[in-house]
Amino acid sequence: MRVHVVSDVHGRADALAAAGRGADAFICLGDLVLFTDYANPGGGIMGDLFGAEAVRRMVRLRTDNRFDEARAWSQSLWAGLGGDRTQIVEDAVRRQYAQLFAAFPTPTYLTFGNVDLPHLYPDFLRSGITLLDGQTVELDGWRFGFVGGGLSSLMRTPYEIDEGTFAAKVAALGAVDVLCCHIPPHLPELVYDVVAGRFERGSTAILAAIHDTRPRYVLFGHVHQPLLASIEIGGTRCVNVGHFNATGRPFVLEW
Repeated sequence: MRVHVVSDVHGRADALAAAGRGADAFICLGDLVLFTDYANPGGGIMGDLFGAEAVRRMVRLRTDNRFDEARAWSQSLWAGLGGDRTQIVEDAVRRQYAQLFAAFPTPTYLTFGNVDLPHLYPDFLRSGITLLDGQTVELDGWRFGFVGGGLSSLMRTPYEIDEGTFAAKVAALGAVDVLCCHIPPHLPELVYDVVAGRFERGSTAILAAIHDTRPRYVLFGHVHQPLLASIEIGGTRCVNVGHFNATGRPFVLEW
């Protein structure tokens, strides 16, 4: 059995079909949307709306961990644009989702990332594309559990939930062979982004599940440039499957 896994797609619809070649199943761990393109400030939803220079300033503020100033700058940009912000963003996300979901190979199993808009997913699902969150699926005798979303943070991204809600989804899975989630277990080596220079939010519930149920693998994304991409905890291998937007390559799991 060969499964290809990606996370943090952030608009790379062009690379999804190739990433699925040779796989018996394809898994996506979320963050489909490209709101702000740090590498190309003129790209993404914010770049399309406000231009590269405005986005470059916001990126600098975020990189310096000046999140309140970044939020104020963003609000000033939206105030100057006019119109219904929610509708403008939703229309832009829908355009990205239409391309991304059309590019998914089949079968694909996916969950949400912290920058996704979960209420829009059902509009784009089709035969062979299965959405899972707090749910499991069996692939060739292995049980895969999925937990989507992120935890509350200073970034205030669209799909952040509280720790209790997140932990309840983890608990609902029970014992699995592979735990698939958007965010990593809460370990410094896995949550520190060496380029951003900050710790992202990881989950203590995932870490507890590793000790309690001992899955073979925990697969995740979220941290684009982690201090460590893989670590062993007991018999569990924890793997950051990579920043797909940057690499265009999947993590390959075979058994």
